[in-house]
Amino acid sequence: MSASLSKKAIDKAADDRLALYDALLSLKTPAELDAFLSDLCTPAELRAFSERWAVARLLDEGLKTYREIGVEAGASPTTVVRVARFLREMDHQGYRLVLDRLNKKA
Repeated sequence: MSASLSKKAIDKAADDRLALYDALLSLKTPAELDAFLSDLCTPAELRAFSERWAVARLLDEGLKTYREIGVEAGASPTTVVRVARFLREMDHQGYRLVLDRLNKKA
């Protein structure tokens, strides 16, 4: 087998990702989501998700410098810059989609 992933392995990874999305979409309450993510992720992974989401929200507010955001969110400068880049430049715009939906609710 070559050093690169086989088509079968790539297809399986894509199928597994879709199955994960289905599992997440099946959850109905924050308590259910918390229980599932607590089983699925390590505490460090959950902290990383939460940290990135805090950074995205603070960047969206546009009231603080990157340094201030890093301190408030407990994030490294690298994380702040990476999230900012995803908010600005990335095609999939996942952060933007959710921020806009939540801002409409508020």
